Amino acid sequence: MRRQGWAERTRSIQAFHVMSVLARAKRLESQGHDVIHMEIGEPDFSSPGPIVRAGQAALANGHTGYTPALGLPALREAIAASYSTRYGVDLDPGRVVVTPGGSAALLLVASLLVDPGQAVLMADPSYPCNRNFLGLLGAHARMIPTGPLSAYQLTPALIEEHWDETCAMVLAASPANPTGTLLDRQQLRAMADTTRRLGGHLVVDEIYHGLTYDCQASSVLEVAPDAFVLNSFSKYFGMTGWRLGWLVAPEDAIPELEKLAQNLYICAPHMAQLAALAAFEEETQAICEARRQAFQARRDFLLPALRNMGFAIPVTPQGAFYLYADVGKFSDDGAALCRHLLENQHLAITPGLDFGDYRQHEHVRFAYTASLDRLAQAVERLDRGLR
Repeated sequence: MRRQGWAERTRSIQAFHVMSVLARAKRLESQGHDVIHMEIGEPDFSSPGPIVRAGQAALANGHTGYTPALGLPALREAIAASYSTRYGVDLDPGRVVVTPGGSAALLLVASLLVDPGQAVLMADPSYPCNRNFLGLLGAHARMIPTGPLSAYQLTPALIEEHWDETCAMVLAASPANPTGTLLDRQQLRAMADTTRRLGGHLVVDEIYHGLTYDCQASSVLEVAPDAFVLNSFSKYFGMTGWRLGWLVAPEDAIPELEKLAQNLYICAPHMAQLAALAAFEEETQAICEARRQAFQARRDFLLPALRNMGFAIPVTPQGAFYLYADVGKFSDDGAALCRHLLENQHLAITPGLDFGDYRQHEHVRFAYTASLDRLAQAVERLDRGLR
């Protein structure tokens, strides 16, 4: 009997190109080459000590079993309390869903809100895995070209222009990957009002909150209690490998989300949840603030260096740890430029084709997730490679 082929849904899933860059960079390292990593969106700092110690204690005390699908009550309460401290939002812990990473939070909310055949409005450029999740569910991302005039963000006018009866949801990100730009409170309010009037749901990725520079990011929950929020312990708290995130949802959505969580992954890792409780301790907050300042110093070094070399970065990023650069002065093929720099200068950066279709070949993304000394070396290698 002839074996059937792979499921049709896999055809809509595109490769995550940065992972291919990382794999090649690791192979070069295994051959003895010194590679500077500016491709992967992972902080170079390890998890803060209080978090590590709390995780070790959880394992030592045998906390390795299942938890409630929505998460440990103590962690849900701590997350809710953090919204009061940071944003002045009185958040019911019952609206918090703890997930295995921010990706699982998106999977939950997309499964809840989007039917097969429906569309989700997203900015182009934006984080690639989001649109691939939608493809897995039989839905699709309607990528809306954005540029410097809107700081690479959606606007109410763009939402109005591209919305139709097939649309179910708007997905925004603030700070955004790959551009590092933010939506302020007024923009978030206008976006929420427009989406609600059109009959859709607004979901905002706030995964890089905490990592902002010269400003404080606003949460959409400050102006739209009915919005959905995605967040994670990976970036600001440096817990990438612990696989822990959260979702904030309207109260009436929680029973359905709980049902989905029970079936999709049962629960988030028990020991990671206990470790994350330490993220809200004063000692951990001080460590994370020092790291935020280090990221700001890196941005303030790398941004003018790249601009002086001829990279066009028209909007100064206010958050995350990325610079999205136009390489038109040097090449009409950003992916080829990335390959050249990796193979000849052992400098790993991400091609723009990961982030959408709009002017993808003209852009690359630099992640300043390396020390200032390594960034200085990267600039030297970049200069050699371009010459």
